[in-house]
Amino acid sequence: MAEMAVSPVAKTSAPPSAARQFWLSFSENRGAMLGLVIVVVVVLLAVFAEWVAPYAPDQQFREAVRAAPAWAEGGSRQFLLGTDSLGRDMLTRLIFGARISLFIGLSVMGVSFVVGVLLGLACVSFDGKLGQTVDVVITRVMDLIMAVPSLVLAILVVAVLGPSLINTIVAVTIVYLPRYVRLLRASAQTELGKDYVTAARVAGVGKWRLMFKTVLPNCLAPLIVQAALGVSDAILEAAALGFLGLGAQPPTAEWGTMLADAREFIRSEPWLVTLPGLAILITVVSINLAGDGVRDALDPKMRRS
Repeated sequence: MAEMAVSPVAKTSAPPSAARQFWLSFSENRGAMLGLVIVVVVVLLAVFAEWVAPYAPDQQFREAVRAAPAWAEGGSRQFLLGTDSLGRDMLTRLIFGARISLFIGLSVMGVSFVVGVLLGLACVSFDGKLGQTVDVVITRVMDLIMAVPSLVLAILVVAVLGPSLINTIVAVTIVYLPRYVRLLRASAQTELGKDYVTAARVAGVGKWRLMFKTVLPNCLAPLIVQAALGVSDAILEAAALGFLGLGAQPPTAEWGTMLADAREFIRSEPWLVTLPGLAILITVVSINLAGDGVRDALDPKMRRS
């Protein structure tokens, strides 16, 4: 009897998990990876500011007012990025300013995300005349907010509430709330017409469980992308309010406030304006690059083969 050759069974590798597939797709985007690295560095500087910064943010050096950076003529290594008009170390204030700016951006994103999800689901959750009324009221209020230029509306809100860090967060949250509400409302309306939602209703799933457990998870992808990009928008809006004197108040180390304090020295000591502006630019561009990478990784049509 001829000996039969037994071919080894080819091992089938398990498909990568969703998280691993997302990371593989994200890591292919070099711009997104560069942005992520810079964002991580900025976050670490903000978290460990007390240990990284060479001085306290409000510490003044009267003998070194508006000192030049270390690479400029007359600069010293004691103040690598120079000092401001009150003799405070610029490097220290930039590091602590990252904490304030990131706190504003993340706070605005978090509050807008949660409130936007609740209002967006409320637009599609109720039936009959009540549902139509709730939908019309919420959407018209969001349209009214979007009809006013964002900076003008933020200035109006801060003027009513008073300039402070908390009121800045409230104002910027109101400005960017319609993005999340309208995005979730449109996504939820699309999902409600699909077969799996109909099957869940036939199975007797309750209204709120249907919305939060069945519909909402399938609407999160565009919301996550919007949240990632919304952080940079909030940082820019808060910096604009700070520059106008309506955001964080002195002596708080905030990038927009630092720009406002240094604008009169733009000709004589240009680094006082350039350094906070570069901090805002680099942080915002890095967050946008990382956000674009998240968008491409979550969208199957954008994934590279």
